[in-house]
Amino acid sequence: MLILAIDTALDACAAGVLNTDSATMIAQQSLPMQRGHAEALVPLIARVMADAGISFEALDRIAVTTGPGSFTGLRVGLSAARGIALAADRPVVGLTTLAAFAAPLLGETAGDPILSAIDARHDQVYYQVSGGDGTTLLRPRVAPIDQAIAAAARFGAPRLVGNAAQLLAARWPSDAPPVFVDAQPAPDIGWVAWLGAAVTPENSPARPYYLRPPDAKPQIPAVQFAAAPSA
Repeated sequence: MLILAIDTALDACAAGVLNTDSATMIAQQSLPMQRGHAEALVPLIARVMADAGISFEALDRIAVTTGPGSFTGLRVGLSAARGIALAADRPVVGLTTLAAFAAPLLGETAGDPILSAIDARHDQVYYQVSGGDGTTLLRPRVAPIDQAIAAAARFGAPRLVGNAAQLLAARWPSDAPPVFVDAQPAPDIGWVAWLGAAVTPENSPARPYYLRPPDAKPQIPAVQFAAAPSA
């Protein structure tokens, strides 16, 4: 299978093409950025596809991160993935950023839980806890940092991954410190692609994965406050 993977949910704009038959990423690029994904993504995808030497019609599937993350950023990636899928008549699948952060550690040590965490601002994190064998111990949720630590610590000393890993490690109880800390700003695009190969379109829709509403809410249109016309 040839899979185009796209990630714009956090602090990177990334794309890559995975060939599952040869188990290789035949092309990939990742640009660190907090803003500007909309302007950077389409040219980046074009470069990746040119480096891969294939057409969009040659793809078997498109995979994209769905969040949690930047509300604006993840919509950029989702729009691009859906557009390519529609134009090339190919399926598109969505993967959470929390799952993509955890993926590289699955299978390494069955006994150590994996705590994936993303900075949700305001002293909160988006997080999930997985077993080393991939089982779900705590489903994705958003909570204050101390609450997340208390919930995850029940499963033992974890391996911490995600852009909030260091935040959690700094406040982790000293009697059971994390066994591993990897504070990446964004998931590895290669693992986004591999997860995209493992799921099915029916069970992994490409739609935003929100754990809380956006901080900025649209203003109520002024027309709603206009006086009704007199009879």
